[in-house]
Formats: sequence, C-alpha cells, structure tokens
Amino acid sequence: MKLPLKHIVILVICSLTGIFVYQAYWLTGLYRTMKQEMESNIRDAMRTSDFNEIVLRVNELQKDNVEHGSVTVSAGYGADGNSLVTSQTISYTDSTYQDTLHSRTETMVDTLKTATGDGAIAEAVASSESGLDVLLKKQDSLKDLLVSIQQGIHSGVDTYIDVNLQRYDSLLMVVLEEHNLSVPHRTLLIYTGSDADSTVTFTDTLGIAGDSSYIPSPKAIRYDYEFNRHRSQRYQLIIEPVGAIIWKQMTGILVTSFIILLILGFSFWFLIRTLLKQKTLDEMKSDFTNNITHELKTPIAVAYAANDALLNFNQADEKSKREQYLRISQEQLQRLSGLVEQILSMSMERRKTFRLHPEEIELKGVITPLMEQHQLKADKPVNIQLEIEPETLTIVADRTHFGNIISNLIDNAVNYSKEQAELTISCRQTGKTVIISVADRGIGIPFEKQKHIFDKFYRVPTGNLHNVKGYGLGLFYVKSMVEKHGGTITVKSEPGKGSTFTITL
Repeated sequence: MKLPLKHIVILVICSLTGIFVYQAYWLTGLYRTMKQEMESNIRDAMRTSDFNEIVLRVNELQKDNVEHGSVTVSAGYGADGNSLVTSQTISYTDSTYQDTLHSRTETMVDTLKTATGDGAIAEAVASSESGLDVLLKKQDSLKDLLVSIQQGIHSGVDTYIDVNLQRYDSLLMVVLEEHNLSVPHRTLLIYTGSDADSTVTFTDTLGIAGDSSYIPSPKAIRYDYEFNRHRSQRYQLIIEPVGAIIWKQMTGILVTSFIILLILGFSFWFLIRTLLKQKTLDEMKSDFTNNITHELKTPIAVAYAANDALLNFNQADEKSKREQYLRISQEQLQRLSGLVEQILSMSMERRKTFRLHPEEIELKGVITPLMEQHQLKADKPVNIQLEIEPETLTIVADRTHFGNIISNLIDNAVNYSKEQAELTISCRQTGKTVIISVADRGIGIPFEKQKHIFDKFYRVPTGNLHNVKGYGLGLFYVKSMVEKHGGTITVKSEPGKGSTFTITL
C-alpha cells in the first residue's frame, strides 16, 4: 500500500518541527544550566576571595605577633560563655615563628570543634542511622556551617585589621578569570546599620574598587556576599548580565545545531523533491504507455487492412490499387520501425553495456540523404539549405546514432513549422571543434519551456498545431547521444520566429 505524497510531506514537516522544537528546548535548558552554574561560580568566587583575603590579613597579624608580642583573636562566645574561635600566640623570638604558623593551622580545626561543641559531631553521628555519611551528604548544611565559621573568623580578624577592598578585588578577578569571566566590573564594600532605637536603617558605601571606566547599565546585575555574622557588611560585585558570555561559550554548540538542522532540512527537501519528480515520471510513463500502445496499434492495423485487401478482395489485379496499398503498408511499417527503433535506442542508452562505435564520417554524405528522406515523407513543402565549411568536413562519431541525432532535429523542425518548412543546416569547424546547427522558422519555444525540452517524456504545448504527434523522447535521445559523444547541445528560440539547435562536438 503506497502512502500518499501529501501524507509523506505532512510527516516530514512534523518531523522537522519536532526536531526543531526539541533542539530549541535542549538549547534553552543548556543555557539555563550554564547560567545557574556561572552565577554559582561567581558567588563561590566571592566567598573564596574573601577567605583568601582573611588569610592574607592573618599572615600580617602573625608578622606583627613575632615583632610586637601576643595577639588573641576571638570570633564571639557560645552559650556557655566560652570563646568559639580563639587563636593565641605568645612569642618574641624568630625561633618560635614556625610555632605561630602551626598554631594558626590548628586554630581552624579547633574552630570547627568549638563552633559545634566538643561532642556535637559525635552525637550527630551516633544519632544518625547511617553514621557520618548522612552528615556529609547534607552539602547545603556543611556549606552553611563553613560560611558561618568563615564569618566568625572574619569578625575576629576585622577587630585588628580592616578589610582591604583593593586586595579583595584583585583576588576576586583572579578567581573569576579561572572561570573565563574576565569582564568589566565594580566591587563595593557596603555597610548597613541603624540608629539606636532601630527606627532608621541606612546603607553606606565604604569603598569602591574595580574598573574606574566602567559605568553600570540599568541591566547590570549585583551579586552580594555578606561576610560578617551580623550581616551588616557585605561585598557587592556589579557586572553586566552574563547571558552574552554564555551565548559566546555556546557558539560551537549553536553552530553545530544549526548545521545539523540545515542538513536535515536539505535532506528532507531533497527527499520531497525526488518523490515529486518520481511521481511526475510515473505519471509520464503511464501516459507514454497508453499513448505508445495506441500508436503501435495504428500502423499495424492500417498495414494489416491494406495487405488483407490485396489478398482477399482482388485488389492486387489493379495496378494503381496495388501500388497504393503497398505504399500505405510501406509507410506504416516505416513509421512502426522508426518508433520501435527510437524506443530501443532509449533502452540501449540506459544499459551499462552500451557502447558507441565511432568512425570518421563525412558530414555531407550523412546529412544529404536525411534531407531527401524528410523532404519525401513530409506532408508539406520542405526547403532545406545545407552549409558546410569546408565542404569535406569530417567528424569522428557513431554513424548510426549521429544520423539519428540529425534526423530527429530535422523532423522536429519540419513538424513545428506551419504551412511551409524553411530549414538551414550549417556545419563549420573552429579549431578542433565542430559546430552543427539546425535552424527553422517555425512556431518557436517559449523561454520558460526551453529548460525542459530535453527532459524525458516532456512535450512543449503546440497551441493550434494539433497534428504534431510524439512521445517526448526525440530531444531526450538527441541530448543523451550528443553527451555520449562528448559534446553539448543548446537551443535558442523565440515564439513565432523559430528555433536554432546547436551541437558542439
């Protein structure tokens, strides 16, 4: 069961639409994922840079400890009154400087213990069904815990050394560049507070760093990171929307997706075009089969009737009648032979074993007999003028098929002329190239039809010339044989003024 062409077209369109929609959905999802990841990277970069800035300030404190004495850093007190984060170093000599560094390292471990209580972790593990794994799987809880610890350290260090905004900005840009986010920006240090009775809240910008030439647009995005425990101080990073950066990073994927869609679109278009051509060809073949069946029966029936009259109705005794019937039989058999020969030539041309038998032939010796044959069989006056330069011009070609080429062109010129056929056949040599043209003064061919006249089974509408019969094989055969000889054929025509077919070999 054949699927109708319109159903195939609908399926193809639905397939392309589905692929396009899925591709758009996938790209949109990828964009959102990359955007979320990039924004997460920005916030992590702000937190990491803040930690690095604290470490650098702690290093400065340690240097001061070595030179000036001991310093105790506290990040607040717990419910029991004990210090949550305490780092104390007492030293005045260079020999104990390494102990100072060791003390700072141990402080981070002590911080985690004191911040959660001495037995908090052990109690959490004991109370959980799966032990420590459950606690470690709670990524958000651990992250919040680390941020809280970092804020506690921040509060203690800020007591002795103020935040260095310029250094923080430099550290932040290094981390952002690692994530391919080197963009114009502003970094602000903001303080938020209130009056004594908490009735008025105010915000003050304590410092600005970053690109001095950058002026944020109305669409600029602001990322905040609150670094102290009271949420009164925060860093603010101002940059333009990251959408353009994400699209730039997705350029390779977008180009690849676009190329894939183009290839699919072209493939489906070519498929539909091929199906349409195949459908047209099938219809033409069906028409050809119907027409050729009728045309084959006609000469056979006429020749049979003439022969039957001679044999069974004593028409052979009268000379004029006998000659008339014999002539009719001969004409019909010639017509039948020509039709069969044309069909066989088409079949042979498509065979892989088809071979030409080229030989050197004289153009005048081949064309002159063809002119006489067409003048004799034509039912209208035919005047053919032959021009050959030089007169002994020869070419290397298959004699039979070359004769059929010229015969087809002459036959078309005669058939598509009106009351009288005026033809000019010219042959000339240009260098190693032979140019043969057959010109007539017939009805001509419309310009939009000229590109189709060499197609198989195609026939140009003949207007009021209803006596022109054919099957759309002649010019297709001519073009095929000319190309087999390594040549080309072109046509120039204008309706009402005739046509000129030019063969170059």
